[in-house]
Amino acid sequence: MKLKLSLALVALATLSACVSSPPPRQMAAAPQPQGVEGTWSDPNGIISTFQGGTFNTRSTDNNALLASGNYVTLSPTLVEINMTSLVRKTQSKVNCALVNLNQLNCTADSGSQFSLTRRS
Repeated sequence: MKLKLSLALVALATLSACVSSPPPRQMAAAPQPQGVEGTWSDPNGIISTFQGGTFNTRSTDNNALLASGNYVTLSPTLVEINMTSLVRKTQSKVNCALVNLNQLNCTADSGSQFSLTRRS
């Protein structure tokens, strides 16, 4: 009886060793940002948001709206912004070049230039 029990335990241990567990789940990589969609900041900490064709800029201290408008993607690396500054009460056109996933270099129709850095 002990021999049969021992053989049964060995057979059970062998069978359980053959049962494979499912492979470990792989974590999906975070999607890479596309174009200019998302949140950006300038060197002074002013926050600009591009979302679904609309653009706005807000202050960091009280989240006041400083500028708003819309943008059009001209190519995978070029964007045109038509915006109204609520501070200066002026309208302007700004052309921006996406130099890499995290940097946007812009030139306003007045000739002033600035850069934005993508926020994570």
